[in-house]
This record gives sequence, C-alpha cells and structure tokens, in this order.
Amino acid sequence: MTTAAIRISFDASGAHYQAGERLTGRYVVEGPQSRPARAVEVSVLWYTAGKGEEDMAVHHFERHVEEPTKPLDLRIPRRFATVLPASPLSYDGIIVKICWCVRVRVFMPQGQETMAEATFRLGDVPPAVLAADGLKEAVEPPLRT
Repeated sequence: MTTAAIRISFDASGAHYQAGERLTGRYVVEGPQSRPARAVEVSVLWYTAGKGEEDMAVHHFERHVEEPTKPLDLRIPRRFATVLPASPLSYDGIIVKICWCVRVRVFMPQGQETMAEATFRLGDVPPAVLAADGLKEAVEPPLRT
C-alpha cells in the first residue's frame, strides 16, 4: 500500500525570513487517500539540533478535524500564515543549531499518521566557524523565547 505524501510550499521565493515578517504558504496531501483524514495539525516551530538535549517550542499551531457534515479533504490545498517572532533566530553553530520549520501532521481514520516538514531560516545570523587554532570566531547566541 502506498502512503500519501504531504507537500508544503512557501509563498515567498526562497525560504529566508526576517523577524516580524509574515510567513505564508500552503500544504496539500498527494497520493492515495481512500478515506478523508480524521485531523490535520499545522505547526510553525523551532528546535535545536546538536550536542545535548534537544529543545523545541511551537510558535504557531492549527488543528483541523473532520466533521460529520464536512469531510476533511486534504487533496484541496490549505493555507497557513503567521507573523514570525523576534527570536530565536536560525543559527548554524559548532555545538548547536537552531532550526525553524513548518510541520504538517495528518491523522488518518485507522490510526495511521503521516508527517512532513519544510525548513526555513529566520534572521541573518552568520554560521559559526573555527579559526585555524581551533578557537571559535563566532559566539553562539543565547536562546531567548
């Protein structure tokens, strides 16, 4: 059995945004979908990756559920929109990275779940680099939520 695929796209060309800017886009489920979805969740969130424990925070969240009189047909593109916060900014550090994404989770009637993410950058923080002597030339920014 082939599973459905979730396609997420941003309205702006490129996936680079600034704090306070409006992030807009759409998502659609492609492929076989014999029965409508039970629910779909759309999140705009950030997470850390690298050494240590992973942190994550949701900036924007929407949940849509199937209703008896209105099936949840995700083959029709749906929109999302939010104004992006001032922090934390995207960062490619030596020890930790701060990543932003739009995550879509689809819950099917028999308990199956499908998820997809589309990443984007928030802000213009340059990546950290190592100097020839091994010392950092860039300092990792503190996490502010």
